[in-house]
Amino acid sequence: MLTKATKKDFLFIYQMYMHPSINPFLLYEPMDEKSFFPIFMQLIKDGVLYIFNDENKQVGMCKLVPLTYRSAHCMYCGGVAIHPNYIGQGLGKKMMLSVKTYTTQQNYLRIELSVAIHNLAAIAVYKKVGFEKVGVLKKYGYLKAENKYVDEWLMQCMLP
Repeated sequence: MLTKATKKDFLFIYQMYMHPSINPFLLYEPMDEKSFFPIFMQLIKDGVLYIFNDENKQVGMCKLVPLTYRSAHCMYCGGVAIHPNYIGQGLGKKMMLSVKTYTTQQNYLRIELSVAIHNLAAIAVYKKVGFEKVGVLKKYGYLKAENKYVDEWLMQCMLP
C-alpha cells in the first residue's frame, strides 16, 4: 500500500536515503540526520514523499512529483527504493504497480522517471511493469564521493 509520508516516517526515510547500497542511486549525497531533516520537511510540505507498506511493514519509498502546465498530465517518479532487507521478494514490482494504480486514479496519463544506466535490477523492474526507455540523459547525476558523472535512462509508462 502506497501512503504519503508523515513526520513520523523521518527515521525510515533517512535510513533509506543514506543506506550505502541505496544512496548512490538517489538524489542526495550522504549526510547526517540534522542536515537531512530540512530536506525531508520540504518533501513532506510539498506532499511528494510516499512510503510503500507491505503486510504492515515499511519496505519502500518513492517521490511522486506532479508536473505542471502543458505537462500537467504527467507524474515524475523519483527516489525509488526498496529497503535492502526486502530486495528479491518482488516488492519493487509490487510498489511500482501501486504507483501506476495511484497515478491512474489521480487521472495522470504518463509516469516518467530516470534511472542510472548501470542500475540493471531497477531497469528490469521498470520494464516488467510497462516502462520503456525513451532516451539517455548524459552525465545526469554526479556522485561526489566517487567524483564521477553517471548517465541515466529516461523511462516512461503510458497509463490507460
